[in-house]
Amino acid sequence: MGHIRDRQAVVIGGTGFIGRHICRALAKRGYEVLAIARKKPAEPIPGVVSSVLDAVSAPSEDIVRAARSADLVVNAAGDSWEGDEASMTASHIPLVDRLVDAVAALPRRPRLVHLGSVHEYGPVPDGTAIAEDHPTAPRTPYARTKLVGSRIVLGAADAGRIDGCVLRVTNVCGPGTPRGSFLGGLAHRLRHTTEDTPLTVTLVDDRRDFIDVRDVAEAVVLAASSPVTGRVLNIGQGDAFSMRELAGLLIAASQVPDRLVREESGAVRSKGGSWTQADIRLARRLMGWSPKVALKESLHDLWAASATSSRPAAAAARTEGH
Repeated sequence: MGHIRDRQAVVIGGTGFIGRHICRALAKRGYEVLAIARKKPAEPIPGVVSSVLDAVSAPSEDIVRAARSADLVVNAAGDSWEGDEASMTASHIPLVDRLVDAVAALPRRPRLVHLGSVHEYGPVPDGTAIAEDHPTAPRTPYARTKLVGSRIVLGAADAGRIDGCVLRVTNVCGPGTPRGSFLGGLAHRLRHTTEDTPLTVTLVDDRRDFIDVRDVAEAVVLAASSPVTGRVLNIGQGDAFSMRELAGLLIAASQVPDRLVREESGAVRSKGGSWTQADIRLARRLMGWSPKVALKESLHDLWAASATSSRPAAAAARTEGH
């Protein structure tokens, strides 16, 4: 794909785990990228300008001003499972409402790509490949508030107020995975596993769809120029992977000896249901997108990146949200 010159993109939540990769991918395509976040990034993103702006509490005119010249606005902001219901509500509902109003008010009418979550569908029976027309029945505060945000975007697009779509993303992994997630936390613990401090890990029998963060970023790039509006597109690997298998791949990448890792028996209650598998055929058909990064490579890169990661766990966890 050739570079798109003289186009500007604004990424809300642009310094978080997923947002940083989206910013990089857009910059590589020739976009001038502005990353907006509540806090100054710990590390600059090459080729990307960062701006500190809390889109939840900032005056609406500040959001309009930041996006005034944008051709594309990406909403990658959100609170993770670790957030409380009040912070999830603020990040997933009023923020989206204000962002939609700001985009709708702009004369240039930028395209809006909003990142939703597969958890908006709610728990499904094992073996279900979840298509976009599957009923939504979320059961957690995270999933419920994410669904409301997605519906705000879809409703505004249906009404002709904005040009936009929702990418409903499965669980995300890869370089920079936050410690607040299972795989990010496991990598952190493996870094501190020694003969004197062996690792004990409790694994669930769940099977979940995981996608590499760089594949998510590529989906955003394709959605930016896609004619699809007012629709949901699932973004995932399209398969359900055993959590035990994923943990094994990460442990293998770490080269921590097997004798230093012990699996502890015990039930662990999953917040998102025991099974996720996205049907991704629509994204392939309408955008030409498909995942490229194998999970073995993704977890290898997660492990390699964790060696230099210095972000505080709490700050990182707030930016995951998928």
